[in-house]
Amino acid sequence: MNRTTIDLWVGIFVAIGIASLLFLALKVGNLSSAHLSQTYTLQAKFDNIGGLKVRGPVKSAGVLVGRITDIRFDPASYEAVVTLSVDGRYRFPRDTFAAIYTAGLLGEQFIGLDVGGDETMLQPGDTISKTQSAVVLEKLIGQFMFNKAAEGQETK
Repeated sequence: MNRTTIDLWVGIFVAIGIASLLFLALKVGNLSSAHLSQTYTLQAKFDNIGGLKVRGPVKSAGVLVGRITDIRFDPASYEAVVTLSVDGRYRFPRDTFAAIYTAGLLGEQFIGLDVGGDETMLQPGDTISKTQSAVVLEKLIGQFMFNKAAEGQETK
């Protein structure tokens, strides 16, 4: 093989490598999963969102039904307001419960929608009234340690 043929093959392999890295970066960053169907927005207010991030998943029964599009602080109520973009194929009752869960022990946080039994459906722009904030591991450990210390004081 002459030099130009080898240079051509090296260039092809480098291009494939760069394309593969770009594909993986988009997959990891949740940027490539743009939905082609119509979406509608819902809002939910939480006391504590923990490590929730924009573009995080919104799931119901373990199925991806939307993404988090915005997180902001409401200075009037001192709560975090999370805007959800939900796939138009899925409608949820007005008494749907939104909770912040963690995937695995130290995984990413997501919003889980637990469906209620109301016959009236949420409309685009509505606010989910029933929410459960994120469980902060540091607070739980602190409460556990405080309770153990209090038990030790009582036994003395």
